[in-house]
Amino acid sequence: MNVCTVEGVASPLCATCGIPWDAGYFDESRIFDLNINPTTRLLNIGDELVLARYQLHRNYCGMLLGFAQFTDVYAKNNAQVLTPGYQWLLRVNGLSRDPYLALDHILNPWGQTGMLVQLRLEEGSLVEMALRRVGPDGPKRINYAGGRITGRFWYNTDFGGRPNRL
Repeated sequence: MNVCTVEGVASPLCATCGIPWDAGYFDESRIFDLNINPTTRLLNIGDELVLARYQLHRNYCGMLLGFAQFTDVYAKNNAQVLTPGYQWLLRVNGLSRDPYLALDHILNPWGQTGMLVQLRLEEGSLVEMALRRVGPDGPKRINYAGGRITGRFWYNTDFGGRPNRL
């Protein structure tokens, strides 16, 4: 176990990011077929689909490290980053997090190295990536959509003592 020392005293925190050395990881993802059958859509205008969700344990806080988006249209042609008729939402406790309020394009494609996010998550937070239908399909119909969220979590020492075994 790597432990930093500050003036000869061992620290349980990383000197670079301040995250405890024993922090755990989460990685949640799903891909959905947006078609019930060829003539009907699963998502009507105004509907929303939660693509990935992670709930931090009580007394634990964390950091959202990254997210990824997937559509079959983008998978066939990497120039198809726009998602007309759809918005991507990244929420914590039901509220969209700035600067990811309502994306209308693929910002972090699934399977490619994306940009590190580093959004702090409060104790017990619920993190969600959702897809909302806001209008008609664009020139290319999206049949499959997916989302992935990754991050870390650790016991919040403000609650005192040591974390309970999970």
